[in-house]
Amino acid sequence: MKRLVLAGAGHAHALVLRALVRQPMPGVEVVVISPEPLAPYSGMVPGWLSGHYRFDEIAIDFPPLAAAAGARWCRGEIHALDPARRQLRLADGSTLDYDVLSLNVGSTLQPPPAEHAQMLPLRPLAMLHRRYEKLLERWAREPADRPFVVSAVGGGAAGFEALLAVLTRLRALRPDHTVHGSLLTRGTRLLPGLAPAARRAAQRALDRAGVTVQFGSGWCTSVDRSSDAVLWATGAEAHAWQRDPVRRGSLAVDEQGFVRIDEQLRSVSHPQVFATGDCASWSGQALPKAGVHAVRMGPVLASNLRAALTVPAAAGDLRVHRPQRHFLALLATGDGRAIASRGPFGAEGAWAWRWKDRIDRHFLQQFVATQATPPHASQPASQPAKSLNPLAEVSARHSGESQ
Repeated sequence: MKRLVLAGAGHAHALVLRALVRQPMPGVEVVVISPEPLAPYSGMVPGWLSGHYRFDEIAIDFPPLAAAAGARWCRGEIHALDPARRQLRLADGSTLDYDVLSLNVGSTLQPPPAEHAQMLPLRPLAMLHRRYEKLLERWAREPADRPFVVSAVGGGAAGFEALLAVLTRLRALRPDHTVHGSLLTRGTRLLPGLAPAARRAAQRALDRAGVTVQFGSGWCTSVDRSSDAVLWATGAEAHAWQRDPVRRGSLAVDEQGFVRIDEQLRSVSHPQVFATGDCASWSGQALPKAGVHAVRMGPVLASNLRAALTVPAAAGDLRVHRPQRHFLALLATGDGRAIASRGPFGAEGAWAWRWKDRIDRHFLQQFVATQATPPHASQPASQPAKSLNPLAEVSARHSGESQ
């Protein structure tokens, strides 16, 4: 039996599992590994930060989704990869062999140490969840006799949306307490890449929220001392194992450590490895680290993984992914409105927030419905999917089969 390992609980892998529910792959063992069972949908994170959604309402629950697809989910995180031996080493020291590996592990951020401010990096989202809960607990105890300052570092969509959302939540929880907001960016303008009308709407949203914007400015000691909480939203970074030549082995990566892939979403150095979303580097052009690209890659990835596990696999069976030149961006402003931007066009209003909310809920609903589907024949309904921790059982079985 061949083994497909889906490493990471990203949007693309959720779509792969959904495809497996509809069309199983007989003779293929599917193992899903991720650090946490709940994988938040990035598009709804600002709504959760502002208090519009609960965390469980914005997350895909991977264990039941994997069970419905006849796959095994386990809690785990990659420590190293040996692509020559087709083996993963996990953070707990266990190893996992694969025939085909798919990476959808997202990206991370490495903020500088802060002495005075509570630091909240916006990636990975599981860490943000824990730290935000601690911030809200602290907020409930904060004395009301002094202003509370929240700063965001980074002038992209993540910093913009997160800052407005957090200000909205804190002010709603304690309207008697003064909260100031500031946004720092090394750039000379806000939200580069968006339509001019959308950028102007963003500035108006910041003005309504009383946020001061400092252009040409980054992290410094004075910001640390003047802030109570810092939302770290600078450019996405590859995980440590991707940046380390020893830990990633001979896997080809770009200058930042992101996995280099071709038009079929395969590693340019190892065709048995696929990568999608933030962890991947698209050949020929830089794609924004945005969830929309992972979602668009999902159906192509599902098709190509199936083709790669077919014996024999025909070269023409692999689909080509064509990234969108323009895509719709919907940015929540925390006040019941959103900004819509696509190509040269931009607009704002409550209608845009309702539109965004409807799109996001529809995307998540497809996985809720999928999780309710009984597991297919390869995963009997009477045997729920196991949490493999450690992975000794599955690794030993695979080793025996391959001999």
